[in-house]
Amino acid sequence: MVSIRDVAKEAGVAISTVSKVLNHYPNVSENTRQKVNSAIEKLGFVPNSIASALSSKKTGRMALLLDVNRHVQKVDEIPMQYIVGAINRAKEINVDIITVFFTMIQEMNMEEIIRYFQSQSIEGLIICGLSKQDTILHKLIKSGKFKVVLIDAPVMSENTSSIHVDNMLAQYEVAKNFITETKSKKILYISGKKNGYVSDQRLQGMKKLAQESGLSLFTRVGNFSELEARKITMQYAKKKDAIICASDLMAIGAMKALIDMDIFRPVCGFDGIGLMGYAGKQMHTVRQDFQKIAATAVEELSRLMDGECGRDIIMPHELIRIQYLDVIS
Repeated sequence: MVSIRDVAKEAGVAISTVSKVLNHYPNVSENTRQKVNSAIEKLGFVPNSIASALSSKKTGRMALLLDVNRHVQKVDEIPMQYIVGAINRAKEINVDIITVFFTMIQEMNMEEIIRYFQSQSIEGLIICGLSKQDTILHKLIKSGKFKVVLIDAPVMSENTSSIHVDNMLAQYEVAKNFITETKSKKILYISGKKNGYVSDQRLQGMKKLAQESGLSLFTRVGNFSELEARKITMQYAKKKDAIICASDLMAIGAMKALIDMDIFRPVCGFDGIGLMGYAGKQMHTVRQDFQKIAATAVEELSRLMDGECGRDIIMPHELIRIQYLDVIS
C-alpha cells in the first residue's frame, strides 16, 4: 500500500509538505504543489486517514456540494434546509456524508478536485446550484469518476440523475393565479441568473403565460439578490402594474423598495421560504420542500452507488399565499 512517505520520497519533499498539499495550504509554491500532485498521480496514492470513521457505515461516502449564493447580502434558508434534509436521510440509511461549498474548490482544476474528494473516500456527489458556466464541474460530472445527483440542473447520464420541481410549470401556474387575482397586465419580471438552468425554465413559464394572456412583460436579471431586486424595482416599478420575481428573496427586496417608494404594487415570489412572511404583505409564491428534495437526492445517490442508472426525478410543488401569521403560528 502506498504511504505518504512514499509520495514524499517520489516528489523529493518532506512528509509535512505532502500533508500541506493534500490539505490545500496556501503557503506552498506552485512548483512544489505540481511535484507532489504528480507523485500522487504516479503512485496512485489515496489517504486512508478516515477509514476508522467509516467502519460502522456503508462503504463509500457522499458529499453535498452547495453554491451559497455569492450575489446576496445574507445566506437564505434554502442551503440550510438542503443540509438538514440530506444529513437526516443519510443518517437513517447509515451513509456518511460531508458538506462542501463551491468556494472551497473554486480555485482547483478537475484533477485536484478529484483527488480532494478521493482523499476523503467520496464516491458520490449531490450538487446543488450547478450553472451552465461551471465548466470544471461539468467536466467532473462527465468524467464518470463519481456518481452524481444534480438538484435543479437537467443533466442526466448513466452515472448522473437530476432532481427538480417542474420550474416552468410552477412559474406559469403561480403567475397565472397572481395576475388573475390582481387583474395585472403590465408586468415587471425579475429573473434569476442569466443563462441559469432554473432561471431559464422559470422565464419560459413567464413567456408562455405572457403570450397566452396578452401581458406586457418587461424582464430584468436580479441574480437572486434582494439588493438587485430592490434596485430594479426602484427604477422600473412605477410604470408597471405588478412585480413577479423568480425567488422569494428578490420578492422581499422588491416589496421593501415599494414601501420606501410609498407606492403599492402586488408582488409574487417563488420558493416558499419563511422570510417571505416578514415582508409586510401577503404574497403568492411556490413552495418547494427542500428538505424532502435533499433527502430524495441522498436516496437516489445511494441507488446510483449500488450500480443503478441515472434518471430524471420531478418533485411536487405547491402554490401558496404566505403572510406573517404563517411564520409565527
